Amino acid sequence: MDIAALSMAMSQASLHQAAGLQVMNIATKTTEIQSQNLVQMLQQSPHPNLGKTLDIVV
Repeated sequence: MDIAALSMAMSQASLHQAAGLQVMNIATKTTEIQSQNLVQMLQQSPHPNLGKTLDIVV
């Protein structure tokens, strides 16, 4: 493999990695916002006994 081809392959790998990190960053921010909204919704519950516990199955 010549230098130019190696350089192109490394550049493409770097771009692929950067794009993957950006997607993961967006997903993390979206999840954080959704969890904050869920906490606010649970705090505004009209019934005092509702929303005190949250069962999460993974």
